[in-house]
Amino acid sequence: MDAPASPVRPAKGPQPVEIALLASVFVVAACGLVYELTAAALSSYLLGDSVLQFSTIIGTYLFAMGVGSWLSRYFERQLPAHFLRIELLVALVGGALPAILFLANAYVPGAFRLLLYGLVMGVGTLVGLEIPLVMRILKRNIQLKNLVSQVLTFDYLGALAVSVAFPLILVPQLGMIRTGLLFGFMNAAVAVWALWLFRHELRRIGAHAMACFLALAALLGAFVGADHITTLAEDKFYQDRIVFSATSPYQRIVVTRGQLGHRLFLNGNLQFAERDEYRYHEALVHPVMAAQGAPKKVAVLGGGDGMAVREILKYPSVESVTLVELDPNMTKLFAEHETLAALNGHSLSSPKVKIVNTDAFQWLQQPGDMYDVIVVDFPDPTNFAIGKLYTSSFYALLEKRLSASGYAVIQTTSPLVARKSYWTVATTIESVGLRATPYHAHVPSFGEWGYIIASRRPYRMPDALPSGLRFLTPSTLPLMFDFPLDMARVPAEVNRLSNQTLVTTYEQEWGKVMAH
Repeated sequence: MDAPASPVRPAKGPQPVEIALLASVFVVAACGLVYELTAAALSSYLLGDSVLQFSTIIGTYLFAMGVGSWLSRYFERQLPAHFLRIELLVALVGGALPAILFLANAYVPGAFRLLLYGLVMGVGTLVGLEIPLVMRILKRNIQLKNLVSQVLTFDYLGALAVSVAFPLILVPQLGMIRTGLLFGFMNAAVAVWALWLFRHELRRIGAHAMACFLALAALLGAFVGADHITTLAEDKFYQDRIVFSATSPYQRIVVTRGQLGHRLFLNGNLQFAERDEYRYHEALVHPVMAAQGAPKKVAVLGGGDGMAVREILKYPSVESVTLVELDPNMTKLFAEHETLAALNGHSLSSPKVKIVNTDAFQWLQQPGDMYDVIVVDFPDPTNFAIGKLYTSSFYALLEKRLSASGYAVIQTTSPLVARKSYWTVATTIESVGLRATPYHAHVPSFGEWGYIIASRRPYRMPDALPSGLRFLTPSTLPLMFDFPLDMARVPAEVNRLSNQTLVTTYEQEWGKVMAH
């Protein structure tokens, strides 16, 4: 007779401590990635060359995490206490990282790189300690085969959540400083959680509780005062009074007002000064608009401040202007802010103007209208994201949208300071079969500044210009097309998407000026 079958015991479900610790892995991973992203984004904002900055920051951070993981072997006893202390250190150092870097850039710019990589190394090492300690604590109750899979699953899920939220929600809504402090607060909350979970194991629990309270209070106070921190840093950096500032997914927008009137900065780089912006924009727009004869359809790529559009609308023949600007915050600001809209003559509210907020490269790739004049007014090629807008691929797309008798004009940095960069653009335009007609103008805020006309037909100097201009006249216009010896053409490579030599050349040439 067979023995009765033994009853099957139900599988033991996850314990509350296990669930809590796995949830903390999710939070820890999210916080760690935020600190990495804020450091990389800030360094690309302030130092330029986003590919280089993201690569070196991520590489340093991952190396530091490896160092932290290796160091975790020396933590043998009181693991919950060590985990709690590390969480508080990560919360304070990582949470304050963006604020510290902003202030350092304003007050001790010479020490910025050293501080940047020191903080990244420190935070990465602490983050590298976290997961091994959690795994060793969980090892008490979870089998190894399940432990690794569960911890890594929650780790990767936390990273995924933040990688999506960081550019779409966190930075646009909170800004860099508050984003860092918010996640520092979350790290500190994990420490409080650990304090409660392991309250029976911890020695000197009162000291731990006080440390948690002080860390949370410091982070909360900094979060509330984040605007004051930003103002303190930016007032020092920009010197003039800041009248508007915002962080979009694409850039940091700052408008100041001082003796030179209003000035616009994108990621810390000057875009225009009210005192002399008319020189820049008249030189950019009128040589091609007047030469075309009677332009009807015009496109402006970049130029979200509406200044170029203001000059274009001085031609009665213009029927439509399509403004393609990546950042909707720019066009909204210069269309709705009363003072700034007055600077561009309320051009963005004209019924002739259509605003398209999209990437200009992608916009050119789509089938669309032909244009009599295309004004290309992008920031200088400080990184590869902008550098693609100065490549042979971009100019080949531009050529397809240009009417047979049309002209395109490209703002092209300084032929005096960045001589090779300037002529690289000319060479690149010619590589796609267009004629390149270079010229330059003196803009006091920038110095000697360069432009290049791209066309199928030879450029013909106009006989007349619109009335009411403050800078250009028909008699002085030809002088802009004469280049002295120190700005004369030099050999240059074609800037292609596959190499982006222009970004490297530009950084080298302007870097020499900044170094002096």
